[in-house]
Amino acid sequence: MERHFDTELTQLKQQLLKMGALAEAMIDAAVKALVERDAGQLEQIYIQEQEVNALQVSIDEACLRLTALYQPTAGDLRFLLGVSKINTELERLGDQAINICDMVKKLLQEPQLKPLIDIPKMVSIATDMVRDSLNAFVERDVNKAKSVLLLDDQLDDLKDRIVNELIIFMTNDTASVNRAVQLICVARSLERIGDHATNIAEDVIFVVQGKDIRHHMHDL
Repeated sequence: MERHFDTELTQLKQQLLKMGALAEAMIDAAVKALVERDAGQLEQIYIQEQEVNALQVSIDEACLRLTALYQPTAGDLRFLLGVSKINTELERLGDQAINICDMVKKLLQEPQLKPLIDIPKMVSIATDMVRDSLNAFVERDVNKAKSVLLLDDQLDDLKDRIVNELIIFMTNDTASVNRAVQLICVARSLERIGDHATNIAEDVIFVVQGKDIRHHMHDL
């Protein structure tokens, strides 16, 4: 019975990694469509969202079933709670990718406002955070989880830089307002992706150490 439980926990990890990989691919593809001005890349992202949603339902059902069947305690219970919470964060990553797609569709209907430099940088940091937070969960690596938390400030700084630059564009040229606002929305979605990765990293620390560090970053 215990061996079967361990096998099912391993399968849950694999499903989370698959879901995370899908979310990463969606985010990358959405910004690539923006940078390359290729709306043809967007349709696949909407299809992948359905896969992410289906995985969320499957993982939640598995967590409930395993909790009822095995009545886990201590570390195993924290693991299943962590899986359930991370599952929600990954589904929200998919939602943010769709938000970016919606903005990109609008942006591609007008001429490019400016070369995109900081937004691709934000994508690189955000997807690294997602990947590292999931790897930290699988490897039970608290130090890797903490390193994800430290990257969040870099992402916030880039978002602020983008917003400030686009405010200048809007101030100097009212014709740029619509495009600038859409780009700001893209940057804010990328910032939220980093927030979700940060939440996953906090969940990892809870699962491994039983410590809730939300709102207590100074304790790290």
